[in-house]
Amino acid sequence: MIHIEKVRADFPILNQQVNGKPLVYFDNAATSQKPQVVIDAITNYYSTINSNVHRGVHTLSQLATDEFEATRKKLKAHFNPKHEHEIIFTRGTTESINLVATTLTSLVKSTDEIIISALEHHSNIVPWQMLCERTGATLKVIPMNDEGELLMDVYDELLTENTRIVAVNHISNALGTINPVEEIIEKAHKVGAWVLIDGAQSTPHMKVDLQALNCDFYTCSAHKMFGPTGIGFLYGKEAVLNELPPYHGGGEMIKDCTFEKTTYAELPHKFEAGTPNIADVIAFGTAIDYINSIGIENIEAAEHDLLIYGTEQLSKIPGLKIYGTAKNKASVISFNIGDIHPFDIGTIVDKLGVAVRTGHHCTQPIMARFNIPGTIRASFAFYNTKEEIDILVAALQRAATMLS
Repeated sequence: MIHIEKVRADFPILNQQVNGKPLVYFDNAATSQKPQVVIDAITNYYSTINSNVHRGVHTLSQLATDEFEATRKKLKAHFNPKHEHEIIFTRGTTESINLVATTLTSLVKSTDEIIISALEHHSNIVPWQMLCERTGATLKVIPMNDEGELLMDVYDELLTENTRIVAVNHISNALGTINPVEEIIEKAHKVGAWVLIDGAQSTPHMKVDLQALNCDFYTCSAHKMFGPTGIGFLYGKEAVLNELPPYHGGGEMIKDCTFEKTTYAELPHKFEAGTPNIADVIAFGTAIDYINSIGIENIEAAEHDLLIYGTEQLSKIPGLKIYGTAKNKASVISFNIGDIHPFDIGTIVDKLGVAVRTGHHCTQPIMARFNIPGTIRASFAFYNTKEEIDILVAALQRAATMLS
C-alpha cells in the first residue's frame, strides 16, 4: 500500500505553484518527476567521487567504477536478464533502438522483412525505415482497431520466413494500450525472427522479467522511471549481441588497437565506447532502489486505480472523446473535447496549474488513423491523486466553456 502524503514528500518539485495554482503534474508519459534521493545521488557523485571509470587504479576511480557497475547489478536483479553483461548503457530508448537498427545493417538482406506496429512512437518507426533504405528490406505494419488494439490475426499473416525482426512497444505512449508482447515474441520466434520490445512506457508501471519474456532486445529510459534524463539501457541476449558489430568506435570498446587492426572488447564494453554518463548511471541505480522501496506491484495497483477513476470522471464532460479504449491499458488517457484544438485546451489548463501533454505525442500515424491533429494526454504516476484528477476535470470544464 502506498502512503501518498509520504510519497509526495519525496518529490520536491510537486510542492510548488504554477501560475499561482498548486502544480498538478499529469505529463508522466513524457518524463517522470525525480525523488530527492535521485537528485542527491547526482550531487553526491560530483561532490565526493567524481572520476572516470574502468581506467584508473586510484581510489576515486575505483569508487566511481564500483558505484557505476552497481547499477548494472541492480538492473540485473530488477529485470532478470541471464547475464549482467547483457545490459548495455545507452542514452535511452531512442539510442538503444538506433543501435540495433544500425548494427543490423550488415545482417539484413533486401529480401528480408521488418515488422512494426501501428502503435509505435516515431523512435520505433524511423530507425527501421532507415534500415530498409540502407538494405532494401521491406517494412510491414501491424494495424490496429478503433479501440487501439493490434489486429493479431493480421500479424499472423504478416509473419513469413523472410521476417528478420519484429519491433513493437510494450505500452503505447499515446493511447496506453498494453500490447500482447508475449504472444508477439513467441510467434516471431517460430519463423526465426528476432524481437525488440520498446519498454520506455512499461518499465515505470509494471514488473518486467526479461528471461520470462524471452525477447531478443528490450529498451528502457531512466527518466520515465523517476531517474535522470540522458541515460537508459539496451538489453540483448548474449548470443545476439555477439553477432552485432560495434555501434561506436573509441576508448573502452577495444581489446587491442594498432594502426593495422583493432579487436573489440567483450560485452558490455563492446557497445559502451567513450566516457559514459557516470553520474546519471549511478542515479539510475538509486531510482531502481526507490522503485523497489515502494514496490512495483503497489505502483501498478495505484496507477490502475487512477486510470479507472480518471476515465470515469473525464467521461462525464460533455463532448469529451477518449482515444484508446483497449481492455488491457496503462495509466494514460488521450482525449479531445468536441472540435476544440488540443493545444488551446492545454494552454488554458496550464494557466490553472495543470500540466498535460498536447499534440501528436510523436505518434503521427496514430493521429492519422483517427483523422485528428492530436490529443490532450493525461498520464498518471503513483504520486498523483484522485483529488488532482478532480482539479483536471474542473480545469477542462472551464476551458471548454471559454473556448465553445
